Amino acid sequence: MTEKKSKLFVLDTNVILHDSDCLHQFKQHDIILPITVLEELDKFKKGNETLNFHARHFLKEIDEISSDGIFNGGLPIGRNKGKLIIRLDEKFHPDLKAHFDTDKPDHKILNCAYCLAKENPGRPVTLVTKDVNLRMKAKAVKLIAEDYTTDHVKDISEIYKGYRFEENVSRELINRLSHDAEGVSPTHFKSRSKFQANEYIVARNKDMSAIGYVDPKDMMVKHITKAMASGIKPRNVEQMFALHALMNENIRLVTISGKAGTGKTLLALAAALEQRDNYKQIFLARPIVALSNRDLGYLPGDVDEKIGPYMQPLYDNLGVIQDRLIETVERRGKKFQKLMDEEKLVIAPLAYIRGRSLVDTFFIVDEAQNLTPHEIKTIITRVGENTKIVFTGDIFQIDHPYLDIYSNGLSHLIDKMQGQKIYTHIFLEKGERSELAELASDLL
Repeated sequence: MTEKKSKLFVLDTNVILHDSDCLHQFKQHDIILPITVLEELDKFKKGNETLNFHARHFLKEIDEISSDGIFNGGLPIGRNKGKLIIRLDEKFHPDLKAHFDTDKPDHKILNCAYCLAKENPGRPVTLVTKDVNLRMKAKAVKLIAEDYTTDHVKDISEIYKGYRFEENVSRELINRLSHDAEGVSPTHFKSRSKFQANEYIVARNKDMSAIGYVDPKDMMVKHITKAMASGIKPRNVEQMFALHALMNENIRLVTISGKAGTGKTLLALAAALEQRDNYKQIFLARPIVALSNRDLGYLPGDVDEKIGPYMQPLYDNLGVIQDRLIETVERRGKKFQKLMDEEKLVIAPLAYIRGRSLVDTFFIVDEAQNLTPHEIKTIITRVGENTKIVFTGDIFQIDHPYLDIYSNGLSHLIDKMQGQKIYTHIFLEKGERSELAELASDLL
């Protein structure tokens, strides 16, 4: 019986910039790195963005395992792993030269993979890239091409919502949930799936209802009541759940997902301001996703003028809260301005937190669906004592060119963290901006 040959995976630059540890995700198979990829990584070495970190980390790892052998047959990546081989540029294959611009880096990578496939007819060769267009080009010339899916969520239809509706619950059980301080055991409900820590419950029948959550201390379902924060009142049951999680001091990590207008950021900021005496600082940030992979440098103006349009939605939410507070316009304006002047309330691009210590902070990350799983992990692992971190976003509205509903960091976080005692997720389904906004979101 002949031994099954390992596969050859050709990596595109964007795979490395997405996950600098990707070399260790291909098991016993060999990895081919076109020299064009190294040339592109060299352009990303300098800078403080996550992409720059990935480039430096990967190149350092290459340096640690490299020698002449990396060009001549390759070198082992590690135990039970395949080899890493750097492939120099070669003449364009006639099959490609007639159809593709030979000076374009993407086409050089495509040519590398195509030539390898022709040289190894009995060995599967796969081009791995997060660029949909390049995958289409590869398939057009009958070359196997795949997305990098190691950190993908398997089934988005089953992604955790953070709450459930229990139907046809008896009047007696609803009364117990509403009045018994010790709570109700999950075994009294008819649900087939196991209740998770910090999961929210709507128990109802045709006449009455009650809401509660699974207390991770004893896993009993306990009643919760409607609350408000900084003048903001929840308008539906999902917002009640979100506000409860945001105000619960035992929950250190919260994710809130939902389409535009569901109140994600507004609720998070209102809860942070309501609890501002419990923290030294409130930090509200969002990633800046520049179009066409261009950074802010090409925009006119100084730094504040460049980032202003990206940050404006956060200031808009602060304005809504200011309007709801029962104070004079002058007093509430001065109060919030004083918080910002003293840097107790900071609104800034997410890149500005690099190197900062997140201690004693209520930290809100808006538009988190535009972060990679690695970026999410980097942020959370930087959290220190007495810090609460909140990620908000819409996993179906992604601006990042190489992320989708399966691969973005917010989906990954929800999928991996559910059930943890210090974590809560809430999916906000109903829009609350206006009837017109809700109609446009659903139909257009």
